[in-house]
Amino acid sequence: MSRLTLHLVSAHDAAEIIAFEQENRAFFAQSVPDRGDDYFVPANMERFLAEIEAEQERGECYLYLVRDEAGELVGRVNLVDVERGARPSASIGYRVGARHAGKRYASEAVRLALAEAAGLGIVTVRAMTTVENVGSQIVLLRNGFQFAERRPQHLDVNGKVHDAVVFHSEL
Repeated sequence: MSRLTLHLVSAHDAAEIIAFEQENRAFFAQSVPDRGDDYFVPANMERFLAEIEAEQERGECYLYLVRDEAGELVGRVNLVDVERGARPSASIGYRVGARHAGKRYASEAVRLALAEAAGLGIVTVRAMTTVENVGSQIVLLRNGFQFAERRPQHLDVNGKVHDAVVFHSEL
């Protein structure tokens, strides 16, 4: 049984997401692009989440809140760039808050998201990290992802360009 649960985001989650993202902003900025100050404005977040709800209804993406046994928001995992067709696919992204790092929550959240993806008929999931983000690469490998390629000077993280490592998983 999982220690975590996934919940699709909705506009009702705006205040909680803002608080979580603000608490972890500097921590997340070490490995992913900062979202900018406008992201933290409640009206902007509510509008963004309403758009996401519509995209989720159309099957274009699935953004999940990751909660622990007590119901606390500990992370997020997203299936985005969903492509339908003969071999449906998506890209995955994830983040766990600084207070929850080292508990294998990211690995568990990715495992749960892959199960969700399979249930949605997605058969291939892609992921990308900076070369330096070894922790994220370990999460992917623990979940059966395979190395696909290295892309030199491919990711800009807050003004610093990094080589990227691409992985994929066949479900």
